[in-house]
Amino acid sequence: MVRVRCNHGWHRRGFSLLWEVKTLVELTEPAAVCSLHRFFALARNWPENLPAANGDALVVAGLEGCLDILESHDAERWIETDLKDAVLSFQDHYEGQAGLIMWLPSGRHKLTMHGATEQYLWKHRQSGSAGLPLGRLLFSGAENEVSRLLDSEQGKADYDGKHWIGLHHQRIS
Repeated sequence: MVRVRCNHGWHRRGFSLLWEVKTLVELTEPAAVCSLHRFFALARNWPENLPAANGDALVVAGLEGCLDILESHDAERWIETDLKDAVLSFQDHYEGQAGLIMWLPSGRHKLTMHGATEQYLWKHRQSGSAGLPLGRLLFSGAENEVSRLLDSEQGKADYDGKHWIGLHHQRIS
């Protein structure tokens, strides 16, 4: 069963993947989006004040480029170690009281879910039809706790189509 989340409180807590420009602009100014390189530098000494969502979130760009350029096995190893360690460090430092948002401009076209297993896959140039198991790598088997972010409060919002703007997990482990 696909979980959905329509309210806008998601950005203040947890970990999100976002690809909808309008929502990004509502959260922060483009100049305040942090590069992935800067994100890893910040992981050594997290700032007291965050630049997005009125001080409640950090938006990071560059994950998509890394996923696309790395060989699939290198991408898997990097996500499970370096990226996940930095995400966990962020969550621990802010004690779950801040949101970490990864900006994925083409996420709508590159992220899919295998319906029978609820597994989220990234369409990687090397992984063929299977895809890079992004959900397993990032959410450690808790993909069933991931919510799809929708930009509509309507009861009949299309959670597979135009209303789907990202993914959110309250706290990864």
